Amino acid sequence: MRLSELETLLKENESSLFQIQLPAGDAIPLSFHITEIGYVQKTFFDCGGSRRETSCCQLQVWVGEDFHHRIETKKMTAILEKGSSLFPDQALPVEIEYEDKVITQYIIDTHQISDEAVILFLAHKHTECLAPELCGLPSISRLPALGAKNSCCPPGSC
Repeated sequence: MRLSELETLLKENESSLFQIQLPAGDAIPLSFHITEIGYVQKTFFDCGGSRRETSCCQLQVWVGEDFHHRIETKKMTAILEKGSSLFPDQALPVEIEYEDKVITQYIIDTHQISDEAVILFLAHKHTECLAPELCGLPSISRLPALGAKNSCCPPGSC
């Protein structure tokens, strides 16, 4: 999900709660906090020697011991607006960083709007060889593009 899409979704549902569901189906506890909003840019060389760059809006999620804490979409919109000066544009993909035994970064796969909440469904990020022809691998991408649906697998099974 792009930053502009998330902002629109939140503004259109500004009196709802904001919830996040992990890929395995567990929800991040409702008392989570957004402890960071950041612009993350990575410049690197792939295994074929090509220079590449990626960037995203990253939201760090943390669960404290204040179990009655809740983030509503209006508050989440304010957090995004506060960080807006960091971003070169609103087309950046949004990633969620969350610690559940290890710190993991997720992409936002899809969302659902219920009577009470806007729910973001997260998906795992994947690695892939970016120069398969140099590594002796088939030249087709075996992994779906970020946010793309994989038609060979039921949701959540790949």
